[in-house]
Amino acid sequence: MTPEITDILASFKSLKLEEMEKVKLMDRNDTKFVLPLSQVPALLQIMRDKYNVLEINSQRISPYSTVYLDTHDHMFFNQHITGRNGRVKIRYRNYLSTGITFLEIKKKTKKKRTVKWRTENTLSGDKFDECAVNFIKKHLEFDTDELKPVLVNSFKRITLSANDPPERITIDLDLAFSIPGGNEKNLPLIAIAELKCDGMASRSPFSLLAKELSLHPTGFSKYCIGNALLYDIPRINMLKPKLLLINRIENEYYGSLSA
Repeated sequence: MTPEITDILASFKSLKLEEMEKVKLMDRNDTKFVLPLSQVPALLQIMRDKYNVLEINSQRISPYSTVYLDTHDHMFFNQHITGRNGRVKIRYRNYLSTGITFLEIKKKTKKKRTVKWRTENTLSGDKFDECAVNFIKKHLEFDTDELKPVLVNSFKRITLSANDPPERITIDLDLAFSIPGGNEKNLPLIAIAELKCDGMASRSPFSLLAKELSLHPTGFSKYCIGNALLYDIPRINMLKPKLLLINRIENEYYGSLSA
């Protein structure tokens, strides 16, 4: 996080949490962009006149903590890296700015849209309570006894919104990953911008702004990347282009320090 980012965000018009209900977009198209942290100020500068920023308790950058669940053989991970239609993520996400934790299910449909369901719920150890079991079974034909926490992810998020057309852009910073009770990996030099919209991403004003900075859509799953960084599991090589991109951004940063 840099003071420059904080200063630019202070110049945006703000939105309250209840105003964001207009752009919840629980059924949407998602498009992600990977960029160096150093490029975030320039991105925010060109967004300032077109988007408002979410502010919660006087804060415009909100911390999140997520626990992802999967099977012992990483079934959901394998669904994602092979691009399977109907692929699923199940997670507990703590919105630290509000103190609320949701159990969330995200599913990619055959039409490449993202559908999300959630219910307020808290994970206790590695066991689901009855409400969580019923929620998962309502949306998926799945035995919850096969699920366990496999990855913890924390980050800080800037959320920006526009109503015409209705869309939401998130910029995630300070990404950190850890295995429950095990190793960890931080990515402080990487930022992930994500466009969430109802219509075609190519028609979004944000897509045009991204092109101004030569940003191109790049599939990037925090869940998959975290697994690849911390687990020795099959098919990690399928994520090699993404891992090389992360390495290139880091090498360019450290190279600039020594120049």
